[in-house]
Amino acid sequence: MRKTTAAITGLVLLSFILSVYFYPQVPEQMATHWNSQGEVNGYMPKLWGLFFMPLVITGLAIMFLVIPKIDPRKENIAKFRKYYDGFIVILILFMVAVHLQILLWNTGIRISPNAVIPLGIGLLFYYMGVLMENAERNWFIGIRTPWTLSSDSVWKRTNRLGGKLFKIAGIAAVFGAFFPEYAIYFILVPALIVAGITVVYSYIEYQKELKNND
Repeated sequence: MRKTTAAITGLVLLSFILSVYFYPQVPEQMATHWNSQGEVNGYMPKLWGLFFMPLVITGLAIMFLVIPKIDPRKENIAKFRKYYDGFIVILILFMVAVHLQILLWNTGIRISPNAVIPLGIGLLFYYMGVLMENAERNWFIGIRTPWTLSSDSVWKRTNRLGGKLFKIAGIAAVFGAFFPEYAIYFILVPALIVAGITVVYSYIEYQKELKNND
């Protein structure tokens, strides 16, 4: 826990340090948003462009560190805490990488987000699969449907399946880096398919359990 907190704190500080370092190098109006084709379609004033992402990263870090303390089933989170902590570190690291890509773009180093984001999302999806395969029933982490939250066995079966599917989705997302114009589809389509399959699967498994208990 202490190592994870230290790592996350270090990454949060790094995001602010990067902003301060690049302050003299970026324009007064910064490119901060790109469309699905990798074309700039949004700008922010310099101050917001530099520090918006670090503030978001800080908020996410605090939120994810607080979740294990406020979840009514915190004892279950403790059982897979090392996987959860690993996810937080990977997520914050990804956000810092996105922040760096934005800063570099505005200094003239045009690294397309369609090359960076699919790789990061792919890694996140794959690790989410690992996390789901090890997650115990709780209110914040994993595949949470009315049916998984109502049954430990349905939770386990659904999240184990979801874990395997998210690993596949992660691999698919990485391929988006090789097809930048279609990167968004390599990310969204597999994620939506996994979401749909797991919701339906959890319902079917719950109905089977009800019949077996009659």
